[in-house]
Amino acid sequence: MPSLATKIEAILYLKGKPVSIAEIAEYAGCDRDDAEDSIIQLMTDYAHRDSALEVVETPEGYTLQLRSPFQSLVETLVPLDLGIGALRTLAAIALKGSITQSELVDLRGSGAYQHVQELVEFGFVTKRRQDDGRSYWLQVTEKFHQYFEVEQLPQLSQLDVPTAVKNDEFR
Repeated sequence: MPSLATKIEAILYLKGKPVSIAEIAEYAGCDRDDAEDSIIQLMTDYAHRDSALEVVETPEGYTLQLRSPFQSLVETLVPLDLGIGALRTLAAIALKGSITQSELVDLRGSGAYQHVQELVEFGFVTKRRQDDGRSYWLQVTEKFHQYFEVEQLPQLSQLDVPTAVKNDEFR
């Protein structure tokens, strides 16, 4: 039978995003103190291994991630072939949280239609039809958060998203 630390390692791997200690305890079927002890054990184990992975604590919880020296492999093995316009459109969607395609086109222009198609194909954006309209709701996906490591970025100050996107302040 696997140890609690091994079970938590599997949970972190399967979730693919930061998980709070309360969620870890719930998924592992243990109490919070045991989960915390096992996380510390797991972090120590990874710190002493010659491994490409590490367990780190983020503001959102604990996550299993690739160590920073190996990030160049991600770019080599999982290349991102998005143009600057598509990246700016992606930034607008991410900053708004959820936006209709028609609002996005108002912000970014008609080229946003092509950008959205690319972003959906890459798996960075989901597109679903509005219940009461002809437009689509657009949102970033979990793949977006993992690929761009959004949780690792410092919090942005209050930014006027429509003005910043229109004025191309994302350089």
